[in-house]
Amino acid sequence: MPDAQDEIDALLNIVREVYENLPFNRLLGLSVANLKLDEAGFHFAMRNELIGNAVHGILHGGVISAVLDTTGGMTATASAIKRRQTRSHDEITEWIARIGTIDMRVDYLRPGRGARFQSSGTVMRTGNKVAVTRMELRNEENVMIAVGTGAYIVG
Repeated sequence: MPDAQDEIDALLNIVREVYENLPFNRLLGLSVANLKLDEAGFHFAMRNELIGNAVHGILHGGVISAVLDTTGGMTATASAIKRRQTRSHDEITEWIARIGTIDMRVDYLRPGRGARFQSSGTVMRTGNKVAVTRMELRNEENVMIAVGTGAYIVG
């Protein structure tokens, strides 16, 4: 009989599978770097297609925003997944498809310079309907590029 941690790991694997296979996330090159019930994150490499300022070779602001939003969404999903542990794989996948961004704020702190980037998200609060997260984006030198907060519908 599986223990509680095995059940949580199985649920988080569904979250990982869904987020890594979203076409837009694949376009951005996102790979799940961290996934727990209260935190999550991605990593990705700089590519020419992600450049917003060709003169300086920095990440496009929309890429930064999209990565933070996706990080917040995955963090919110992971924080609410435990309530769905009695559901089937297909039911959980359908529930994840209904999760959406209610509101998000991004503060761009520095230009998006770097060869590799890592996002991280933490849960501020998860209720029955809404989860609120805080997200960060850093480069390979651990320089913080941007921070954000997001509210996501999870119920």
